[in-house]
Amino acid sequence: MASGILIENGNVIDGTGAPMRTESVLVDGENITATGSDADKQADGRNDIRKIDATGMTVMPGMIDAHCHITFDEPTSNDELFNHRSREGLAAIIAAANARKLLLAGVTGIFDADSIFLTGIDLRDAIEAGVVEGPRMATGGNALVTSVGGTAGHMIPDEGRAGYAMAVRGKDEIIAEVRREIKAGADWIKVHVTGLVPRQRHLGELRVWSDEELDTVCKAAHDLGIRVVGHCRGGESTAAAAKAGFDMILHATLIDDYALEEVVKANVPLVPTFTFQANLADWGDKVGSDPGLKDVFRREIEDSAKTLRAAYDAGVPLLCGSESGFALTPYGEWHYREMEIFINDFGLTPLQAIQCGTQAGALALGLEGKVGEIGADKLADILVVDGDPVKDIRVLGDHKNLKHVFKGGREVDLMNRPAERQPISGWRVSSFADRILTREVAREGGSA
Repeated sequence: MASGILIENGNVIDGTGAPMRTESVLVDGENITATGSDADKQADGRNDIRKIDATGMTVMPGMIDAHCHITFDEPTSNDELFNHRSREGLAAIIAAANARKLLLAGVTGIFDADSIFLTGIDLRDAIEAGVVEGPRMATGGNALVTSVGGTAGHMIPDEGRAGYAMAVRGKDEIIAEVRREIKAGADWIKVHVTGLVPRQRHLGELRVWSDEELDTVCKAAHDLGIRVVGHCRGGESTAAAAKAGFDMILHATLIDDYALEEVVKANVPLVPTFTFQANLADWGDKVGSDPGLKDVFRREIEDSAKTLRAAYDAGVPLLCGSESGFALTPYGEWHYREMEIFINDFGLTPLQAIQCGTQAGALALGLEGKVGEIGADKLADILVVDGDPVKDIRVLGDHKNLKHVFKGGREVDLMNRPAERQPISGWRVSSFADRILTREVAREGGSA
């Protein structure tokens, strides 16, 4: 029985931004033990090696999705998410099934930003224990919001939990909730720094936390060794989060020069997460989305690209996140697309974008230097792809191109596809989409 794997003759993208090179990769157990001529030498003469001929194929790190919602199960509206996900056990079972879809799509690591109940934490532990199969996970608990709310208006209560959100009031409640989530096992504390204020919705999302409140979250979490991530749209909120000591910022869109300066000063990683907006702008009409949102979301990308590129050029890490978990971003379908946006809208090279979607994503997992790279002593999270993502990043979106997927040196059975799901009573409603935007739907009419 083979105890090692030698992937030969593949065109290796190592995830560091270095040029592609043709060489071997040797895997023993859960680690990559050698690459290049060292791999060939170490494998020579061994009779316990399984060889994979990757001639003409790309060998690269597994994708890392740094903004996912694995417990949401693709709602079509906030109503569905907040009012139709009331069965915790069912939510956990469905999340476990959905997690495997990501592995089948070549995603070997995810940051689950927040979850309904605390099912993301339980799912992570089940995956780590080998109870269910899924990508590596780092996860938040419930997103902290003020009584103003987040992006779901009156569905978020003035206090207590609803859906993925926990409304907190004042310093004592903030500290108590941070400690509760850390005790439950959260890897991150997420804060909705911005929200939609009912009478000011025309202004977009506004900052709804004070400096003192943001400082309180960071101190309470950092004192216990846990990192803090913020949902921030707009310059004021992004600058405030960077100054407060946030460890990562989701979106950071529409920021001004002052916010850019604070982000660069803090060198805080950014996860723009434009896949949701791009999908709605390009194909929202195919799933019944509000036509008025198409231009709004496309402009958010266009108006943010220059500043986010400036942050990248200044050394700020950019991570790829798909916001998978909604009807517009279903699991296993669009995880490559943020890299495509980084190439087309930010002007990054394909190798730079792939680095953002692999090596940089390790920051969200807390596994810097261990995953997201092809190299000796790295964990063997590896894709063998029939195609060249440097020439066309979209080859990563077609499951037929994935010939081998390894997580920790263990090969995923790509032939074991999930069965088609049947409707669950009371689980779905419809609003910003009336069906799931799979790539097959997007291709209708030849537009994708």
